[in-house]
Amino acid sequence: MLVPKLERLLGLEVYATRSLGIGGIVRGNVENFIVEEVLVDGSKAETNRTESEVKRGALRSSPVKNRYLLCVFVKRNWDTFIALRNIAGQLGIKANQIHIAGIKDAKAVTAQHIAIERVSVEDIQKVHVKDIEVRPIGYLRNKLSSYYLLGNNFHITIKAISHLKSTIQKRVTETIEELEISGGVPNFFGHQRFGTTRPITHLVGKAIVKGNLRKAAMLFLAKPSLYEHPASRQARQELQATQDFKQALEGFPKQLRYERLMLKHLVERPDDFAGAFRTLPIKLRRLFIQAYQSYLFNRFLSKRIENGLSLNAANVGDYVVNVERSGLPMVTMYNMVSAETCAEINNLIKNGKMRLAIPLVGFKQHPSQGIQGEIENQILEGEGVSLKNFRTTALPEMSAKGELRNVITPLNNFSLDEASPDSTSPSRNKVKVSFMLYRGSYATIVLRELMKPRNVIKAAF
Repeated sequence: MLVPKLERLLGLEVYATRSLGIGGIVRGNVENFIVEEVLVDGSKAETNRTESEVKRGALRSSPVKNRYLLCVFVKRNWDTFIALRNIAGQLGIKANQIHIAGIKDAKAVTAQHIAIERVSVEDIQKVHVKDIEVRPIGYLRNKLSSYYLLGNNFHITIKAISHLKSTIQKRVTETIEELEISGGVPNFFGHQRFGTTRPITHLVGKAIVKGNLRKAAMLFLAKPSLYEHPASRQARQELQATQDFKQALEGFPKQLRYERLMLKHLVERPDDFAGAFRTLPIKLRRLFIQAYQSYLFNRFLSKRIENGLSLNAANVGDYVVNVERSGLPMVTMYNMVSAETCAEINNLIKNGKMRLAIPLVGFKQHPSQGIQGEIENQILEGEGVSLKNFRTTALPEMSAKGELRNVITPLNNFSLDEASPDSTSPSRNKVKVSFMLYRGSYATIVLRELMKPRNVIKAAF
């Protein structure tokens, strides 16, 4: 089945299922994409206050011995970090005094937990930001981190579907059955990892890995996209043509904040591309390398599927990781499958105690062996990179050791509502799907299997 060109550029070269998609669009309205966080202790952040939340808050201890106020944070159509900066500003604290377990989608309605240092319940009443709600539920001794995140519940409405209700039901059911046979959803990195409307993050990362910082900077600053705002596209095109940083700084739109930081540096030091990158937040700098690792992982996994290798049965040379009781993979507890251990390991995979894994390459993470190893080495050779390149000498703080990532993620609690007429698109239908994914997995990967869109941008991924 033909995969859109944009997805192939992200390493998403295949579908895991052969069933036909239903098409449609998501995120036409943020209320159609709802994300609700689940912590490892079973705590759920929900968009609407529930009785269980009230009870949970009543059981929390006093602030005397606990320095973090735990809250449920609900936002509509907000970037997580920008929203948190607004909350911190109204509380008169620094943004790094607010701790989260995970980042949530911007174009969505999301509910998650936040832990705020040294504030009271009364302080929270000062927070009044449009489309943001903060609900205190008690106090904690420790701050939140990704360690406490189990995953997310998704409630997504797919609209503007041109098929009959019966066809929608049939195709979704067939897709889910195929995924269940495979053991879950391919654990590809989703479109957000690279930037759907301007997917260049991994290209910047590749240029950094290969030591070409000028190319990396110009990709970030000057590579235009058909799908971005016209003013931004024009500014990039002009910089591409003139290579004039001073002129670009005058013409780049104010909303391109990170690009303008780099341009300001390059106006003063036009050859200091390492210094220009260091004007960016460290998390953003590291994201470039991480995106390239993600692209390579997507290609490794795509070729595994394309070659007919199983996603829930191991071959000699494959990596496998242990699975916690919660269902989360333990990527630091791994084995490489040998001829002697293959049967035993496949039995553990079948019983849900292990999962197959593929490398996120880095200077300390070796490729797989066997057939999968051949796939990975061929792709790395074609890319012209080696593991040692991920020790980025010009920007050592961006070096990547690498690790493992499970190749498949369970699709938990999937449900499908009956299709109904879409009031916003005459003669078309809509349908709501709900499911839970473990942390680090992407809802858009489930949606691409269900929808198989011809145009990812129009589908609003």
